[in-house]
Formats: sequence, structure tokens, C-alpha cells
Amino acid sequence: MLKKNDDIVLEITGLTSMGSGVGHFEKMAVFVEGAVIGDKLSVHIIKVKSSYAVGIINKIIKPSKHRIPSDCVVSEKCGGCSYRHISYSHELEIKKQGVQDALQRIGGLDVEVEEILSIEKINNYRNKGQYPVGMNSLGQTLIGFYAKRSHRIVDCRNCALAPAEFEAILKTVERWSAIAGVSIYSDENKKGILRHIYLRKAFATKETMVCLVINSETVAKKELLTKMLLEADETIVSVILNINKKDTNVILGEECETVFGKDYIEDILCGLKFRISPLSFYQVNPAGTQLLYSRAKQYAEIDKTKTVLDLYCGAGTIGLSMADSAKEIIGVEIIPQAVENAKENARLNNIENARFFCDDASGAAKRFACEGLKPDVIILDPPRKGCSGDVIDAVVEMNPERVVYVSCDSATLARDCKIFASKGYKTVNATAVDMFPRTTHCETVVLLSQRRPDAHIDIKLDLSEVDVTAAETKATYQEIKDYVLEKHGLKVSTLYISQVKAKCGIIERECYNKGEGKSRVPQCPKEKEEAIMDALRHFRMV
Repeated sequence: MLKKNDDIVLEITGLTSMGSGVGHFEKMAVFVEGAVIGDKLSVHIIKVKSSYAVGIINKIIKPSKHRIPSDCVVSEKCGGCSYRHISYSHELEIKKQGVQDALQRIGGLDVEVEEILSIEKINNYRNKGQYPVGMNSLGQTLIGFYAKRSHRIVDCRNCALAPAEFEAILKTVERWSAIAGVSIYSDENKKGILRHIYLRKAFATKETMVCLVINSETVAKKELLTKMLLEADETIVSVILNINKKDTNVILGEECETVFGKDYIEDILCGLKFRISPLSFYQVNPAGTQLLYSRAKQYAEIDKTKTVLDLYCGAGTIGLSMADSAKEIIGVEIIPQAVENAKENARLNNIENARFFCDDASGAAKRFACEGLKPDVIILDPPRKGCSGDVIDAVVEMNPERVVYVSCDSATLARDCKIFASKGYKTVNATAVDMFPRTTHCETVVLLSQRRPDAHIDIKLDLSEVDVTAAETKATYQEIKDYVLEKHGLKVSTLYISQVKAKCGIIERECYNKGEGKSRVPQCPKEKEEAIMDALRHFRMV
């Protein structure tokens, strides 16, 4: 019987979606951070639950053929580069298989991931850096990234994923804050001014934006800040203060003050010019984005007779990249500033067959109905949480021939594709794109095509006669509750767990989804849903 503080020999046979190695000891799963598939390890057990254990590496007895030395001194502490100790060729295999597994296990989809697209540059590819600022117990300023599963800042000014010139900017802001007497924000007591340093770089035009996120209306010595920054980096064309005085994990507030230069920077992507403000969504890897958008355009199969609806259009990048081939591009976005950015980007590029408006998906459906329009293709690029049921219903109501779905989370993508399948849209093609080398994240683009009535047969299946899935047997509700409480500090109910399991296609008995004697069943909050999803991945139930 495995116990805490035991030392065991373990062979690693798999990886979790968060990058931890997995092996089995006496039929119990053991999770080990920093392990690689193929490693033979001496492992010290630090936690034991009824169906799994967690260990740390004592010694690498025999390294995997895929193991390489990490070239970053903080990679084991930082929450970013979980694959920096793994060869890049193996990382691509892991990511492609991860997308494939999600589509099959969660979505129940009979589709093969065609390939994983990647670029040669796996360092210094990010055009954006968001650096939390804090103080250690000695009163020293920390600028870097949060450690895994915490808000403890790991000091790192020279991240290998970011442009090398960001380091000088970070050091300059630190010096300025000391001279100007601008205090550092504390997560504990919610006092202090400087919260984050947010940097954006336009690789094509070389323009740089410096945005300081502050817990006040303004700061002292703004002219000195500009002077010091321009001396440190002459490519800076925009210095902005972003005001965020809320007690929240959201980095940016809604209000900005331009201290120097422009309110935006300009970049070139897919041959088009784009203006990017602090609040604009813009993909962090330009070279990878061009691969992604090119495959999305290929899947869309548009021509001059086709109208394309770009939901979640952001600053209009993906839709505008297709405008030269389409009859009309119509972009919809819920964030007003992003809509204005999209309109400006269309004007910048003299694109006259694109229009944008601020609304949600259901509002877009109503507008299309009123105008008597029918989109031939709908592009979806939602946040990590995926599409809500209302969005999917609105898309189906608009009845497009094709839906091209771009996602940064293959689990929520698979869930949504399963729902689309139940409404007549089959997932036909899938491609993974490694937009985030050395991290566990991967982008995916899929094509969903409308099934014709004579192209499929409806089969009724009585689920009461079907045994529970294998996933249901992997962890009890109590084990899921324990995991969520320990890792996320949240208490979740059996009802909430069952709702999330149902979304993932894990069969539930009817009573699990209903409250006794209640006409309105409480729905799982977003924060708890994400924590439960993490637990389901952890137990390999999805």
C-alpha cells in the first residue's frame, strides 16, 4: 500500500494536459512534475489519495530519449514553459495526440487530426508580455511570472519566449518606480500602485508599446518615465497607463491614459496592417497566426459569392485576412473598443467589403434575419471556455454551410463539436497549430460541415440500457471535491460536478442534474466549472 514519504521506482508512461508525468505503481496512478515519457525515476511520494498519488523526482535513474537539459533557470518554478526539458519534436507529438484524444474521448468524434503545424522559431516568438510586479520579504522588487498554481511571483526579466529587448524595459520601469516613489502593489493587502507591466511588440514594424497597470488614477513623474523608457528602447512609440483599482485577477482595467505617443501600435499580419490598442485581442505568435489563419481560410472554401460571419471577431484580424476572397465579411464582437479597432483596421487596408458591429451571437442572428441575409460560412474563435449553448443555437439557426472553429482549448472545442454534431454539423477536418512552443498550450482549427438529410441516419439509443462509461469509474465525487478544494480552494457540490461531467459527455443519471423539489436548478459558476474541468483532466476522465 503506497504511503506518503515512500520512495519508489517509477516508469513514466504518459503526460497530463498540464505537463505532469504519469506512471503506475501497484495499479495506482502517480503524477510527477518535470517527468518525461520514457523516464525511469526514483520518486518521493508527497501525497496519497484513494485513486492516485503525487510524487517528486529524487533521481533520474534512466532518462527518456526525449529528455533534454532545460535552458531556463526558472522553468521548473514558472508556470509557463512546462515542456522546456522535452525535445521539441516530441512536444509536437504530445500536442497532436492531446488534441486527438480530446476530440475522440470528449467529443466522441470520428475525425483524425491531419497534422500539427509549427514554425522553426521556438524562442522569442511572443509579441506580448504581461509581468506581475510585487515585493519579496526583503523588500526587493519582483518582476516576472506567477509560479504554477499560485500568485507567488517568480522573478524573471529575460524570458526566453519574449523579445530580448523587453528585459531593458522592465529594468527601466523598476528604476523609475524607485525614483518617482511609485509603490509596488501587494496582492495580500491590496495596497500599492504598480500592479503589472504590460508590453506589446509589433515584429513587422518594430513598434513597441509600454503599458503600466496601476491601482490609482495616475502616477507621479510621467515625463521622467517617458524619458527613461525612450533612452532604454528607441522603438517605443506608445506609453500608456491602464487603471485597474478592482480586487480581481483580471489584469487590465477598462480605462487607459496615453502618457506618450499613440494610443496603439501598428503591425502587419497576413499582408494587412493592424492597429493594436492595449485592450485589443491579438494573437501572440504572428508567424504561427499566419499558419492558423491560412488553414482556417482553406477550410472555409470561400469565394466571391460567399458571405462570411466572423463571430468573436476582436480587432477583425481573421475576417479581414479572408476579405480578398469573399463577397462580404461581417464581424461581430461584444467589446465596443475592439469593434472600433476592427472598423479602423478595415479602413487602414482599404477593405470595403467588411463591416463590424457590437453584439452577441444571438443578436447577430436576429440582425441577419431582419436583413434577410444568410451567412455561407461562420468563423468562431471564442475564449478558452468555448461557446455557450446560446451561441451554438444562434449559429445553427443561421444555417451556414460551413463552420470554421478556432480554439485554444481542445477540451472545450471537443465538447462544442459534440453539441454541433447533435444539431446536424459534422466535424470533417482538424488541424493542430503549435502557437505556443515550450508550453502545454496548443491551438486547433476544425471544419464543421452541415450534414444533408440524406447523408446520415438517425438512430435512437436508450441510454438507460448502456453501462456507465469508463471515465465515470476513474474518480469518485468525493475525490473530485477533495482535489478541487486542495488545488483551487473551492468547495463544489455533487450537482455542480455532475453538470460539468454532462457537458463533457460523461453520462449521468437523471437525478444528478436536478435539485429535489426545486423549480430552478442552480448552475455551476464559471470559476467552479473551470476547477472541476481541471480535476476531470487530472483524473484523465476527459
